[in-house]
Amino acid sequence: MGMPIVLDERDGLAEATIESMFDVLREADTLFSTYKHDSEISRLNRGELVLADAHPDVREVLARCDELRVITDGYFDAGHVIEGGTDPSGLVKGWAVDRAGDLLDAAGARNYSLNAGGDIRLRGAPLPEPRWRVGIQHPVERDKIAAVVEGNDVAVATSGAYARGEHVVDPHTGRAPTGVLSVTIVGPELATADAYATAAFAMGEAGPDWTASLGLYEAMTILADGRVLLTPGFPSVNTL
Repeated sequence: MGMPIVLDERDGLAEATIESMFDVLREADTLFSTYKHDSEISRLNRGELVLADAHPDVREVLARCDELRVITDGYFDAGHVIEGGTDPSGLVKGWAVDRAGDLLDAAGARNYSLNAGGDIRLRGAPLPEPRWRVGIQHPVERDKIAAVVEGNDVAVATSGAYARGEHVVDPHTGRAPTGVLSVTIVGPELATADAYATAAFAMGEAGPDWTASLGLYEAMTILADGRVLLTPGFPSVNTL
């Protein structure tokens, strides 16, 4: 997906295990990339492949996208991003990192950070320190951080317009959301956290009311007027 992938592991994993982890990510890119002409997503969008014949992973991801579209009242909509096509990228990155992390877990990894373009899966601790600390980039002042998330077994995902421009739109209006600069979601699964962050950002100023009801997932929303809104369990030290 054209983004840096960084693994920080503290258990001394074998090189073969780490290479297998990257193979999981490469396979996801091969299947889902909207930039690769021969990916299954590209072939589906051109009508050269029917969903029933697609790879099981593709069917699984698209089914989860449909579930999330319902859960988010349509604000997470993988079919709205590309005119006349499907782009599950808002879920795939987190889904692929979760898959890669599951491989590390099965290989005996207990303490690692897996970072894909700023969306992060954390396990254990950065030994000898007791917990991981993740800086959330300030959405306006690029040389500052807005908050530091602290945790052990959590996932952290952020959505905003400051890194890639206005790539998130409100599917109900077709326009970029207003009144919000970024949304960070922290929770047990990166794929879901990533999708929730995208949906909440697309909601604009209505996002904080929605994120207050997410249960296992906590949120930090930075509004355009500078206010920082946190759900009660958001595990951070606010630096704004």
